[in-house]
Amino acid sequence: MTGTNLESGQHQDHMTIAGIGAVTGYGWGRDALWEGLLSGKSAARLYPGYGLERDHQGWVARVPEGGDPDVGGSRYGRAVREAAREAVADAQARGWRPGRTVGVLQAIVLGDAYDWRDFYINDGGRRRNRDFIRLLPSTPISMLTQEFGFHGPTMDVVSACSSANVALITAKLWLDNGFADDVLVVASDLSALPDLVQPFVQAGAAVTEVEPLQGCRPFQEGSRGFGFGEAATAFVVSRQVDRPYAAVLGGAMTNDGYHVLSVEPSHQHIFDCVRIALANSGVSADRVDYLNAHGSGTKQCDDAETAVLRQIFDERPQVTALKPLAGHCQAAAAGVEIAASAIGYEQGLVVAAPIVAPAHVNLLDGPTPMTGEITIKTSLGMGGNNSAVVLGPAS
Repeated sequence: MTGTNLESGQHQDHMTIAGIGAVTGYGWGRDALWEGLLSGKSAARLYPGYGLERDHQGWVARVPEGGDPDVGGSRYGRAVREAAREAVADAQARGWRPGRTVGVLQAIVLGDAYDWRDFYINDGGRRRNRDFIRLLPSTPISMLTQEFGFHGPTMDVVSACSSANVALITAKLWLDNGFADDVLVVASDLSALPDLVQPFVQAGAAVTEVEPLQGCRPFQEGSRGFGFGEAATAFVVSRQVDRPYAAVLGGAMTNDGYHVLSVEPSHQHIFDCVRIALANSGVSADRVDYLNAHGSGTKQCDDAETAVLRQIFDERPQVTALKPLAGHCQAAAAGVEIAASAIGYEQGLVVAAPIVAPAHVNLLDGPTPMTGEITIKTSLGMGGNNSAVVLGPAS
């Protein structure tokens, strides 16, 4: 579909990322995220109250305090609003003018975990109605539509740790089928509470007792799992903008239908997801230059994505994995990693964590000049939720 804002923006054949906003463990704003990734240092800090008895310090990349005090409410609510505001302002500065129908998609799993904890534990389940309503997943979307005057379709997307990828794919479906001219996609997760982190530690998936670059080593020897992170990211996606970051060429989703936690051992459904994403994008496997991996640092994930490299790409693409730096931000994880790829297209750089142990030969060691064009972003969520998004240059 051609949007209604043709007069004020340049029409692209593909959906493009027109604006980006980010609030992460590195701080408030996409510049803080970009500079943090370039530093090669983890966003994690030591916080008390972790461990089995809640008596140890744990390495977690929490979103720091900040945001617009006039928004009020929780750190989560401020982070969502600030990320969305930054993305919209960024897109407008790049020549985007909203079409008649602007949709809003929110990728979410646990949302405002801190405020829910306080509701039950500190407030005894008793709050004024307006203070309770802000906990509901529909409320952030409602606040964004009111602030920006958007009246298109709205929806929450829940697909475990692949939710941000799935939200972008859904946005493309909306644009392709004429449901919206433009879409604001927000992915958020501030849930690194000790009570929510510890079950992942006990399951052998997460690590908090060592610095992330020592515990989380995707595609490297000695990796023990992921470190937790928090984030709110936002994208304006459109076909009408003068200076987009990157094109979203296509994507796909599948499900293993196997287990609530474990990856199906043959990896067949992950292979199917990647192949469908490539076909949907009109891109052959031999054109893919970069694999922006889910890269959780667990053995299951490393095995699956190493198999993807071997079976589908014949070991060609270079690999980047960012969870050792930004942490695993759950519903917002792919949002952080796609933001890094999109900014990288403009900056001519592929950001990557530093290599700290013997690694896969394709793994990039820190920021590297971008010499290729096509990136595939894989995201593998619990419950067998597989997703892949294909990115390319905007022009």
